[in-house]
Amino acid sequence: MPEASQTMVRAQLEEERGRLQEQLRELGHGPDANLTFDGGFADTSQVTAERGEMEALAVSLTERLSDVHEALKKLDTGEYGRCEGCGKPIAPARLEAMPGARLCMACASKSR
Repeated sequence: MPEASQTMVRAQLEEERGRLQEQLRELGHGPDANLTFDGGFADTSQVTAERGEMEALAVSLTERLSDVHEALKKLDTGEYGRCEGCGKPIAPARLEAMPGARLCMACASKSR
């Protein structure tokens, strides 16, 4: 990968990492977690449902953050853009849409 492209990809990944970390902080996850719900709220089932939704969102964001961290490591080792499933190059359009993609489209569709 040309150095200019690598620099651009790194900037995209670092920007995505910052966005994901901020979203997780807003949800109350991370080192300074402070996720709280009103204990006096009359409908505890609503609180439970909201907590479940927030936890599911946090899991999704954490997985995406992990993908971004892994992509940054791969940039450093020269393995960025290679599918973890089959070892073939990931299509540039997929990497443009999802810079942290670990799998090519074929392998991603098999893993669903």
